[in-house]
Amino acid sequence: ACSLPQWRSSATCKLWQSCHFLPWDRCQMLSIKGINTTLGQEQQASMKGKQVSEDLEMPLTRREMEALFQEQPETGNQYLEDTLLRSYLKTHLPPKVLEEVHQDLERFGNRLLTKIQPLSWECELNPPVFQQYNAWGQRVDHIHTCSAWRKMKEISAEEGLIAEAYEKRYSNWSRLYQAVKLYLFSSSSGGFSCPLAMTDGAAKVIESLGIPGSLKNAFDRLTSRDPEKFWTSGQWMTERKGGSDVANGTETVARKQPDGTYRLYGFKWFTSAADSDVTLTLARIADAQGQCTQGSRGLSLFFLRVRDEEGKLNSIQVQRLKDKLGTRQMATAELWLQGARAELISAEGRGVAAISNMLNITRIHNVIGAVASMRRMISLSRDYARKRVAFGKLLKDHPLHMQTIARMEVQVRGAFLLLMEIVRLLGLAETNLASEQEQLLLRLLIPVAKLYTGKQASAVAVEAMESFGGQGYMEDTGLPVILRDSLVLSIWEGTTNILSLDVLRSLAKSQGQVVAVFLSTVQKKLELASGSEELSPAVQRTQEAIGSLRQFMAATGSEQALAMELAARDFSYSLARIYTGRATPGITEPWNGQPPAPCVSPSLSPSRWCHQELCPVAVESARGSYGVEAALQDSALVFGNSRL
Repeated sequence: ACSLPQWRSSATCKLWQSCHFLPWDRCQMLSIKGINTTLGQEQQASMKGKQVSEDLEMPLTRREMEALFQEQPETGNQYLEDTLLRSYLKTHLPPKVLEEVHQDLERFGNRLLTKIQPLSWECELNPPVFQQYNAWGQRVDHIHTCSAWRKMKEISAEEGLIAEAYEKRYSNWSRLYQAVKLYLFSSSSGGFSCPLAMTDGAAKVIESLGIPGSLKNAFDRLTSRDPEKFWTSGQWMTERKGGSDVANGTETVARKQPDGTYRLYGFKWFTSAADSDVTLTLARIADAQGQCTQGSRGLSLFFLRVRDEEGKLNSIQVQRLKDKLGTRQMATAELWLQGARAELISAEGRGVAAISNMLNITRIHNVIGAVASMRRMISLSRDYARKRVAFGKLLKDHPLHMQTIARMEVQVRGAFLLLMEIVRLLGLAETNLASEQEQLLLRLLIPVAKLYTGKQASAVAVEAMESFGGQGYMEDTGLPVILRDSLVLSIWEGTTNILSLDVLRSLAKSQGQVVAVFLSTVQKKLELASGSEELSPAVQRTQEAIGSLRQFMAATGSEQALAMELAARDFSYSLARIYTGRATPGITEPWNGQPPAPCVSPSLSPSRWCHQELCPVAVESARGSYGVEAALQDSALVFGNSRL
């Protein structure tokens, strides 16, 4: 039997892949006594079950022990199989745009299935390897990535996965179209979605600065469709003292040079996609006496090339690669900056403000990854239910099993529609078509969607893994990879609590306007659906949730800082569930006044989403969960001496 070592040569990996690791979309399944298990025809279920029974009755010496008794779940063209996605595009896109987009997405779906998915598994099987010294003792600090990873970079350029958003071929729909391609690409990207997120964020920052002349070449490369020119970007913000707390955790110092450039000195604790071409990073500018301003006011934003024209590192040393739970396909490193040459691109002391555009983009990419991960797991679960026989019948014929998958499906559909709403609003904002209310709504929904879908993704991955039984726990099925990679989605770009507090900041900064816009938007959507008898239960429950949210806001008020902080997470969950309830199929606005296309079957109507508690913050508030006494009890419970 093959074992999976910590480091494998490409030859070893090919052997491993052929004998043990079976990609969903590529491997030829074995056969059981002449029955071709790749057929997947439901009418053969009883026949296969009988054959398995006969095999089990055979003497061990006669049985083919290496034969498989279960069929492998598979997916086809992801775009054509995603009925909700196609229905959404048909409902919202202008006809001419839809025609062009449909053709390209169908082609892209075929490329994903036949070309890109196999590369994804190669990336998983051949993680990056760090070589600190060469054979002669010279320090080289080289991060070796596999050919499949490098091919993903070429494909990303060819498909315009970054370029599409900046070319604006389809005006305000360009950003949504880019998000759809990224959504389809994510689960087959072999982890390359992460550097694309940071590349998109860097391009957005440069664009927001007016694309200064010194950054024109960088912007053109970050948004290029030419694989020979395309660059990816890193995002080096995290240091040893702090993750999200960049204001107090950033120690890197920038020293100005006579030619106007800067030299950076410091240590970066997490640098995802450390093999990127360029990066944006924060640092504190030292004055003539070597002193730096502390806090967020002392942070400035810098752009730097990772390597020079000769391929040598830009006064950077790689200390080590991180040993991570998931996203092992991508190189995450600890880096020393020892005089790295960089360009100041923000106003001095305005670095945090300058990266806000980057954070918005990368958080949206996080949402895309979360929704794509959930869709992948459920697609496989659904196909497996059509093939797997248990207790004399297919899994799809067991009502409890189908109820479990249906509940996950509702979560995924809600998350997908929340994502589409955000990128629709972003597209309007980027083409100066968004109203002030829509811009406020976008500011609120980005952290809400990121924190909520990050939690959904891991929960769905765990639940979906159960639907495969013991096979879900086996490494050579590939399912554990999806689970591991999904767990980071609630951590990247701000944890759940950090983003919940960011939601509160958006409320305070807008002096409550953002909540008023949120409630008004939801109310308008509900009015559109109020005449539908089928949607009546969902409308009523959402109306009740809005009322509860209003009561909570009125009772708590902005002056009760402790109560609002304790409620921040539940409050954010409430916003996510209420807004998604109004965005669930059946409560969607048609494009240009045309009737909406049907999105889901009646059994998955909006009422299914609204079965859950839509306003948990009101429930917890009624239980007294947000007072001073509750805070003291929480502390006592965690550290002991608690009265239960």
